[in-house]
Amino acid sequence: MESSDKSIKPQTAHIISHTHWDREWYLPYEKHHVRLIKLVDELLDRLDEDGEFKSFFLDGQTIILEDYLQVRPENQERLQKHITEGRLLIGPWYILQDAFLTSGEANVRNMQIGHQDSKRYGEPSKIGYFPDTFGLVGQTPQLMKQSGINNAFFGRGVKPTGFNNTVSDGGYESSFSELIWEGPDGSKVLGILFANWYSNGNEVPVNEAEAKEFWEKKLADARKFASTGELLFMNGCDHQPAQLDLPAAIETAKRLYPEMEFIHSNFPDYLKAVEDVMDHNNLSTVKGELRSQHTDGWGTLVNTASARVYLKQMNQEGQVLLEKVAEPLASFAHVLGKDYPHHLFTYAWKTLMQNHPHDSICGCSVDEVHREMVTRFDKSRHVAETIVNDSKRMIAEAVDTSGFAAYGEEVLPLVVMNMSGWRRTGTVSVEIDAARLYLREGFSLEETASRMKDIDLNGRELVDDQGNTITCQMVDLGLQFGYDLPDDKFRQPYMCRRVRLTFEAVQVPALGLRAYAWVRRANAELPIAPESLLQGDRVLENEAIKVVIHDNGSFTMSDKASGMTYRDLGVYENTGDIGNEYMYKQPEGEQALTTKGLQANICVLENTPYRASVEIKHDWEIPASADDKLDEEQRALVYYPERKAQRSSDTVILKLRTVISLERGGKGLHIETTIDNKAKDHRIRALFPTDLNTATHHVDSMFEVAERNIEPATEWMNPSNTQHQQAFVDISNEKAGLTVANFGLNEYEVLRDGRNTIAITLLRSVGELGDWGLFPTPEAQCLGEHVVRMELIPHTGDGITSGAFAEAYQFQIPWVVCQTDVHEGAIAPVYTPFEWESQELAFSSLKMNEQTGDLLLRWYNMSQQSTDLTIRSTIPQQYFYKTSILEEESHPLSSEEKGSSALQISPCEIVTIGIRR
Repeated sequence: MESSDKSIKPQTAHIISHTHWDREWYLPYEKHHVRLIKLVDELLDRLDEDGEFKSFFLDGQTIILEDYLQVRPENQERLQKHITEGRLLIGPWYILQDAFLTSGEANVRNMQIGHQDSKRYGEPSKIGYFPDTFGLVGQTPQLMKQSGINNAFFGRGVKPTGFNNTVSDGGYESSFSELIWEGPDGSKVLGILFANWYSNGNEVPVNEAEAKEFWEKKLADARKFASTGELLFMNGCDHQPAQLDLPAAIETAKRLYPEMEFIHSNFPDYLKAVEDVMDHNNLSTVKGELRSQHTDGWGTLVNTASARVYLKQMNQEGQVLLEKVAEPLASFAHVLGKDYPHHLFTYAWKTLMQNHPHDSICGCSVDEVHREMVTRFDKSRHVAETIVNDSKRMIAEAVDTSGFAAYGEEVLPLVVMNMSGWRRTGTVSVEIDAARLYLREGFSLEETASRMKDIDLNGRELVDDQGNTITCQMVDLGLQFGYDLPDDKFRQPYMCRRVRLTFEAVQVPALGLRAYAWVRRANAELPIAPESLLQGDRVLENEAIKVVIHDNGSFTMSDKASGMTYRDLGVYENTGDIGNEYMYKQPEGEQALTTKGLQANICVLENTPYRASVEIKHDWEIPASADDKLDEEQRALVYYPERKAQRSSDTVILKLRTVISLERGGKGLHIETTIDNKAKDHRIRALFPTDLNTATHHVDSMFEVAERNIEPATEWMNPSNTQHQQAFVDISNEKAGLTVANFGLNEYEVLRDGRNTIAITLLRSVGELGDWGLFPTPEAQCLGEHVVRMELIPHTGDGITSGAFAEAYQFQIPWVVCQTDVHEGAIAPVYTPFEWESQELAFSSLKMNEQTGDLLLRWYNMSQQSTDLTIRSTIPQQYFYKTSILEEESHPLSSEEKGSSALQISPCEIVTIGIRR
């Protein structure tokens, strides 16, 4: 389809030089790094020569500058010159991240750090760039608008893409390669689809005969989809060396097509040209997520969500530790007088985000890449843990624990901190030192050890700030070695007697704390123990739910609020997988194996007043691998949907150990599964039938609870319809619902089995990268032990108003506990610096802005309706203000009382509130 503009105005070919720079993929990072140095060296030489080579887009975002200058620091001024002159375009991101596997806050930090780094050289390119992202989340338009970006360039999500990124001529949701993309909140940006991929102008010939053949095809391909005469040609591809003779190639094109204009362009100029002539009324509007749902389903790359699950778990741990623990704790500590470690947060976030490009976090690279990722995850986590430890000690020292002095000298206070956005009750476990003897005291090692072993642990109990005795389990961990690292002296080693205390912390405020103490009290009266949560070894029950375990290890769960009973929960499924790191493919005709007919060994692990746990074990005989045909087909580069391999007749024992736990005040059932994997080429899922009749379901995505259809579009041919999730997936009707929360398990499927079963992928084992060649990845078989965690949360039909979604979000966030001593302090034993009211808002972040010193809090509206937010703070302040994700200063919000503010939040809005102090 062609617009009338094209018959009136001359056409322009905008040729944009770039290279799609995957930092690591089919080669390890450093091998790509060496190629990057060579590329930028040659590019700088060409830019230095004269102005014929107009510009180049650094597709890899600002991290490319760091990577290059790490080896070539002497060229910083040359880079600066060309960036300042607009010939090297940088940013706005730090890295090109995957969308569905990285958190909302990670995407915000990516944009913030990309802008900060860009401004050291000039201004960031206001280009929403997603050339090869494996689908795009629905809130992308809102994130772009809040970043001052009115566009999004992307290659996937609305158009079929197949083997080696070949693209189809038809069958996508937009009439043109230009479209309006609208987010769930109503934000709109101009979408530019790389309809002929981001390499449609690659290697433009200088020779006239070759150029004639090249341009006849390329111009025709672009005209098929463009709504205007402004045609976009991307001169580059994956790790493509810059075409340094492009000016000469453009001169050839001009001679061949004098009626057209050929320019060495850039994204800002191209966008302006399109906007000047585009008729918005001609464009299609595409709403929400771009997940390639209107395709045959074979090229979506969705199963990267389950490739190398261990990476996803490490990433979730790293993200949560930074955004949900370290940043709010450091903000709290800063209010108390401690410096906020901006430099450490930037370093930790950058190190974590180096694992966020799609070929990295998606687990679809060679083994060497993912080994290095594990090290980066560890490095980022170690920095975050250090910030957490420093911050929590500062906070604990400010809590007034002097009330515990009434119990005598042997008092060991501890402070429980809840960094989630909701009041919280749950089981807490903490290790504390019952006594400590420093080696500096001069005793021999033998005497030091003896004194610690002789410490009497009897006659102790846990109390809260009101003097109530708290039921607590103590485990003696015996003699332990430790050390302090003071700021003003040499390290201080010690020996101690350490114990582990486990108890139920009740009603700890959101972003707040509650103090307890382990004390010695003569003739202490133990609290009256409530009834056991266990009935025999097969039934667990609290006030909310009842769980009955069956001989095969599955269980039935009854929700007392809704009256709904869920059956056959916790059955495991195993199938062959003859696909690759990108996509799952079950062998043709194979019947899935399940544990439904397998006897389980069941025993009680824990029976305390606050929690009961039951262990379920399976020894499951499954095929050892695929048969030999898979190797033949991989070597022949047979496209994975067309493979005929089956599973081997050889078998191995897959050992499953499942622990299900119910807490006294819990809203859900916790599940921890340990998998000892000795098989290859297969997939393991946990199945949770809901038996709820509904056509749609809800799933946690980036800053959004997205609604998706259970039945795929009519174009969908793939028997599998797996999808991405972050914290949870939920199926509900008007009376009941079941939310399945997970930790780092990013793939699920709602089965079309008549029961609307939620299937959570726990492990997927494959042996090749896939895509454009044969790249063996034996470590992607994920042999060895893996531990996964989930929570089943039944509710009354609305995940927001019932609190099920809040429970699922809290499942992600660890408790923080710090031992301290008896002292006076400015903070009450039960305290939070913030309070707010809004059931529909999910709390996302508390951090400090480096430039202004302001505190920034962020929420997002989970609902499709407007809601009111009232926030109060006891922190000394001048005023509240509303800002964007870039945290620009803004005008004060009106306030009826000091220390509070109220405002209306639009449907699906991401809202950031600043506190000027």
